[in-house]
Amino acid sequence: MKKKWFICASAALALTGTGIVSAAPVGGTTADQVKFSNNGQAIAPASPAVNIDGRLYLPVRAIGEATGKYVDWDEFRGSAALTDKPVLTGKYALKAPDLADGIKMGVGSSLTHLPGNPDDVFYSTADRGPNGQVEVNGKSLRTFPLADYTPSIYKIRIADGEIKIVDQFPLKVKGTDPVSGKANITGLPNIKGRDEAPYDAKAEKELPYDPYGLDIEGIAYNPKDDTFWISDEYGPSIVHVQRDGTILERIVPQGWAAQASTPLVPARETLPAVYNKLRQNRGAESVGITPDGKYMFMAMQNALRNPDKSMDNSRQVRLIKFDLATLKPVAEYVYLLEDASAFKNLVQGDIVVSVMTVVNENTLLIDERDKFAGDKAQLKRIYAIDLSNATNILGKYDDAVAAGKTLEQMTVADLKSNGIFPAAKRTVLDAVAFKFPYEKIEGISLVNGNTLAIVNDNDFGIDSASPEN
Repeated sequence: MKKKWFICASAALALTGTGIVSAAPVGGTTADQVKFSNNGQAIAPASPAVNIDGRLYLPVRAIGEATGKYVDWDEFRGSAALTDKPVLTGKYALKAPDLADGIKMGVGSSLTHLPGNPDDVFYSTADRGPNGQVEVNGKSLRTFPLADYTPSIYKIRIADGEIKIVDQFPLKVKGTDPVSGKANITGLPNIKGRDEAPYDAKAEKELPYDPYGLDIEGIAYNPKDDTFWISDEYGPSIVHVQRDGTILERIVPQGWAAQASTPLVPARETLPAVYNKLRQNRGAESVGITPDGKYMFMAMQNALRNPDKSMDNSRQVRLIKFDLATLKPVAEYVYLLEDASAFKNLVQGDIVVSVMTVVNENTLLIDERDKFAGDKAQLKRIYAIDLSNATNILGKYDDAVAAGKTLEQMTVADLKSNGIFPAAKRTVLDAVAFKFPYEKIEGISLVNGNTLAIVNDNDFGIDSASPEN
């Protein structure tokens, strides 16, 4: 079983300059013989200093790493960012009864902290429910051992090393779900022929599709109307939900509503049609709302298959911004994933965006990770991204005929030649360095502006051959 694992850490969102670095050359000393100290402690930079005309120069990365700071280089802007490293303050494990034999309780596919709530109280979700994969005649089939599972919002509290479930709000419609026969929805796929086919536990019987079903991946709170917004992999969609779990409406791509009948939940087709080209299980992975409730952001998990599945190794992930007053997009940005070639045995398509939280209109925290766990993990980072001078590409690179290349087809050189600036990134947490043991950081939340909480998704303790689970 994978347990939940919270980190509460002081995460600097600005360079505070707390370290004092000194160099002590003496008469006749060459640059590579210079001794350095940080706050009185000897340090050894990875690269030697260079003495030019009596001035001492040391590479920024070398001095940053030697003084315990993250160092990030932005090749689009020609800038370097140094950020203080956080301090681990706590770990917490979920304490809850199993859902069934061999199926653990699932909480942790998202995380948010509400303003005014105690610092140790959060809201989280699980995803579409327990699911796995079974090989049948050489084909991998998606199974749902608890097909009547209801995706839910959970109120949780962390204390004494434990995550405790305080309250639960099953997601429901104002009426009767056609599959569950109740107000509660299921986590089953929406559209036959488009979404994965759902099967029972033994992969012997195909299950019904639920047009209201959700695969929850992110949660955000809007203080303006005291409601939640949830990102869903199926649509891909963003779902508006009351505090009691009642679903109010759903933002979907243009053309989606013609494929599914959802009279109990209005489908707002304000996502661009290009979002229909998602890779299965790599949909609307994260959502965040500005503290003033004015704007909402959503990020996909991977690049769209635009124009086709050959784009699975594209580094360009779409990040879209909505005006919550109109539910219409006002901007779209490029989030550039890390280059897989910088890591060992890592395929580009297995680097994904997992979750976000919004600090303000121009600053977001985004988790980027690989598919590995434990000692094999190489990339589990939370970046602060800056959108203040990122390029708004809304509606510009969706079609190759009109644009020459789609966004997903572009190389880094193409982005530069088209004057496209991705979001600027700088590291605020490298979870690998903290020996984070699990594959998935699926929830992050910022408390009081300086404490970062993260949680993993345990996938209900069901092992799967698929890294997408």
